[in-house]
Amino acid sequence: MAHISGTERSQLLLLPEAVDDYVGLDNPVRFIDAFVDGLDLDEAGFRRAQANTKGRPGYDPADLLKLYIYGYLNRVRSSRRLEVETRRNVEVIWLLRHLKPDFKTIADFRRENRSAFRQVFRVFVKLCRELDLYVECAPWGGQGSGC
Repeated sequence: MAHISGTERSQLLLLPEAVDDYVGLDNPVRFIDAFVDGLDLDEAGFRRAQANTKGRPGYDPADLLKLYIYGYLNRVRSSRRLEVETRRNVEVIWLLRHLKPDFKTIADFRRENRSAFRQVFRVFVKLCRELDLYVECAPWGGQGSGC
């Protein structure tokens, strides 16, 4: 009897699968996406929240904020590691809709918007607590701490 085998990697598909199929309805990236889409980034103090009419278009600060929050929740702090995640992690590919900012863009966004992050993260943590999305951790990280 033969083993179950996957599709040949070079096989072209008539109807490609959607990335959305790989991200479950209860996946935290959907919460991140909805949370950031509900923010007024201009009011929160993010630079370049309004698109520039001249020159090459830049990344939407909302997309970079989604990436940064994802990294925060998954303990990925380095801008170089976040860049790698945009190319290999299906959740991040879904979250950013296939955008692939380089590490310098990610690092510059973080540096330029440091004060705006504080306000957004306060709101994010408060909302997560209100919705009971956080598991409280015992300070010692012992059994039952959920950490």
